[in-house]
Amino acid sequence: MENEQETELEVQEQGQEPENPARDNEALDREIESGKAAIAELKQALAVKESEITVLNQSLEEAKKRLDEAGKSLATAAGAYRELVVQTNPGVLAEMINGDSIEKINESLQSARAVMERARREVEAEAARVRVPAGAPQRAPMDLSALTAREKIQYGLETK
Repeated sequence: MENEQETELEVQEQGQEPENPARDNEALDREIESGKAAIAELKQALAVKESEITVLNQSLEEAKKRLDEAGKSLATAAGAYRELVVQTNPGVLAEMINGDSIEKINESLQSARAVMERARREVEAEAARVRVPAGAPQRAPMDLSALTAREKIQYGLETK
């Protein structure tokens, strides 16, 4: 068979007609039929892939909707959690607690507690430095020995 093909190639190169055109037509027909079968198989595979793509696109859209709903639920839950954290931590300013997730709210709570503790320590240290004794000083009787007689009489009249 290789010899026949070589002979045909030589004949074609020389510009002559092949010796058996019927056999060549049959070979071409077989090639055409196998090409048509391959095309049909590829079309069928393409149709399958297109249907898979359609199913995957629908799944993707459903997943996007569920993700949006989960995001909204997370935002609502985080807001409720923030309110609960504010109520259970009255020693912390509510403005210092923020975040859009539970982790961020917990982080801001820890940060707020640290700031409030530092402020408390500073206020206590300032109060300790400027300590004023509570109450009035003890009352002692006035020393009248340095007063003149007239001042003693005047003092006696004013206190009564």
